Amino acid sequence: MYLARTPAILKPLFSDLLWHMPREEQAVYLTFDDGPIPEVTPWVLDQLAEHGAKATFFCIGSNARSYPTILQRILVEGHAVGNHTWDHRQGWGCPDRAYFRSVLEARQWLNTDLFRPPYGKITRSQASALSSRFRVVMWDVLSADFDTRIDGARCTRNVLDNVRSGSIIVFHDSLKAEPRLRVALPEVLRALSVDGFAFRSLHSAKPGTHL
Repeated sequence: MYLARTPAILKPLFSDLLWHMPREEQAVYLTFDDGPIPEVTPWVLDQLAEHGAKATFFCIGSNARSYPTILQRILVEGHAVGNHTWDHRQGWGCPDRAYFRSVLEARQWLNTDLFRPPYGKITRSQASALSSRFRVVMWDVLSADFDTRIDGARCTRNVLDNVRSGSIIVFHDSLKAEPRLRVALPEVLRALSVDGFAFRSLHSAKPGTHL
């Protein structure tokens, strides 16, 4: 089960995690999980470039190792990268030592202090330990492009019906999400551009923000 908008009740329970950016500026923060892969990530970068948009890519370490040229393109084009573990490991039910090993293995290929737990599933002890080395990033808007039961139009509405200034929005540059992503991402970029939103990466946040 998932919700397109993160319930407010969750945020105080994990108040040390980053759920959204400051609401004052008319900007949103697109994020892409699970890449980089050659079938999807270059297309995402092309879409972002068309709108002058910056984003943050939470990369699986094994993909970063396999596709260093795409990783380099992400960085050269001014986007941020984050750690998404080596093997998309879920925190719940995983021994802390094994979970941290997966994070640190990915860090060998991803020079970043941003981390997002796969599935958003992380225990209090894991979050506390990782917060000493990383900025642990969650989200407040979920496109649900990973859900094969819905279509791209539904993903688009998930974002546009819930977004507001400062929102951190989750998409996936993965094969599973691709059919819905290719519909939703261009529409979201177009609609939010028309509404006057800027698209920023998390590493471009101003000093003194939640980061």
